[in-house]
Amino acid sequence: MIIFRYICREILSSAVAVCLVLLMILMSGRFVKYLAQAVSGEMEPGAIFALIGYRIPGFLELVLPLAFFLAVLLTFGRLYVENEMSVLRACGISERRLMAYTLVLALCFAGVGGWLSLSMAPTGMAKADTLLKAQQSRSELDKLMPKKFYNIRGGSGVTYSEGVDENRELQDVFLAITTGQTDDSNRSLVLVLAETGQQQEAEGSLDRYLVLNKGYRIEGVPGQHDYQITHFEEYGSRLASKRIDTRTNMETVPTSVLFAADDLKSQAMLQWRLSIPVLVLVVTMLAVPLSRTNHRKGRFGKLLPAIVLYFTYLVALNAMRDALESGSVPMAVTILPVHLVYLGIAVALLLQGRPKKSVAASSNNGELA
Repeated sequence: MIIFRYICREILSSAVAVCLVLLMILMSGRFVKYLAQAVSGEMEPGAIFALIGYRIPGFLELVLPLAFFLAVLLTFGRLYVENEMSVLRACGISERRLMAYTLVLALCFAGVGGWLSLSMAPTGMAKADTLLKAQQSRSELDKLMPKKFYNIRGGSGVTYSEGVDENRELQDVFLAITTGQTDDSNRSLVLVLAETGQQQEAEGSLDRYLVLNKGYRIEGVPGQHDYQITHFEEYGSRLASKRIDTRTNMETVPTSVLFAADDLKSQAMLQWRLSIPVLVLVVTMLAVPLSRTNHRKGRFGKLLPAIVLYFTYLVALNAMRDALESGSVPMAVTILPVHLVYLGIAVALLLQGRPKKSVAASSNNGELA
């Protein structure tokens, strides 16, 4: 039990450290992307942290197998370099028993990975997708900040407001819109100045309008003198309609729905989610023999080839998933053959490095007998 607790403590500490580092890398990349969208006005700044929070289970789903794989490599590599593995063997602790200890811990990580991939990640992705679509459905005026110029109507116009109150009512509004073709030398320019303005939706449709109150409308061709100036009490300008992607993201579909569905995309996604806990167990069996090293190579001697082998495993799983989704591989084949191939590699590595008794040791045993 002492050895089991020691191995678990070492692997857990390494796995948590690696998981936090990888998670921070993924989160920082996503944070920079969302921050750029917030700066450009495509997203509310307050939605950034909510989106990242919803995406954390999905990040952990990807990070957890790799973190545990690296933790086993680092832990066993240190045991070999610092001769602790030789001491353990001298005390009767074989590599097979260490593998059993590691698999017990791997089962716990596989359970967590399965819980994330089958339940938490789809739920988080569904909430993030809903929030993203809500941000995409925001009109041009929802992004408006005081004392800043904003493009409207796909770049054919610009608007400015001196102030925006809590009800999104605009004060001292400036609006400039060009009409006509881009290559037309007689393009008309419309300038609107108003005291206040607000956004309204048309009855019976989803069209949105910027309704301005008490101002002037000036229309004409730049360079000419026949401008038309109109004073108005209320003036409306239609805003560009938003196109929202209504396609279903398979990552947001609950696992219970995938079990009941019979289309190729749903079944391929189900196979992928079920592969996460299996992936944890198989990479554990790969990590134990790959961690064998010596003083000359150091504890990081086999880290690079091990990582390359892990990513070939991941790429093979994704390729099989895409093949199942496209129908080029029958669904009856499933994604299981990829796991079996790498499980066979793990067994071969385990048998290849199995310690053998030397001839001298055998002869000494004969003399003692």
